[in-house]
Amino acid sequence: MYFGKKTLSLYRHVRRIAFAVLLAVLATTPAAAIDTEAALKERTIGDPAAPVTVIEYASLTCSHCASFHNDTYKTFKKRYIDTGKVRLIYRDFPFDEIALRAGMMARCTINQRYFGLLQVLYKSQNNWARAKNPVAELAKIGRLAGIDQATFDACMTSEELINGIIGIRQKAATAGVRSTPTFVIGGKVYVGGLSIDDFARIIDPLLKQK
Repeated sequence: MYFGKKTLSLYRHVRRIAFAVLLAVLATTPAAAIDTEAALKERTIGDPAAPVTVIEYASLTCSHCASFHNDTYKTFKKRYIDTGKVRLIYRDFPFDEIALRAGMMARCTINQRYFGLLQVLYKSQNNWARAKNPVAELAKIGRLAGIDQATFDACMTSEELINGIIGIRQKAATAGVRSTPTFVIGGKVYVGGLSIDDFARIIDPLLKQK
């Protein structure tokens, strides 16, 4: 997902929209709380001691990110994550409010279900992201992952969670990330969708060095 110079700063643009939605929801929703410290923890899958770490920056409304998760991730996981060769770190890089909301919802599930929920969101991206009421559709998906309505509402109204995810995005932008998906492997940045053969060309030589 690429944006030109006319695109507003995400921090200013998304924050303005997010807080407008936040205020509207707060007017009709009882006060609630979630464990934002747990929700904002680094989301990883794979052996922490794996010889290679892959960092993925992605936006849940990005079609190229969906292509990776729908077409490549299953093979990537089987070949590299399940064998203990790679640890994958997933970091939110939302480009719009809907992606921000989806990222907030996903982070409100337990860690063991997080990557499974990401797969569901990417698989059904065309349905919820283009719906008349994306937030309502996200709530339905969340229920399948064990997120009840009270928890979902608390997620959607958490200023800390909004700021935390935007902070992850801003930190990545400061480091040079500009589009999604972006992968950092062995300290090198790779922009755009990568096939399983692309990953093999990058990762396999690194494994031989370990």
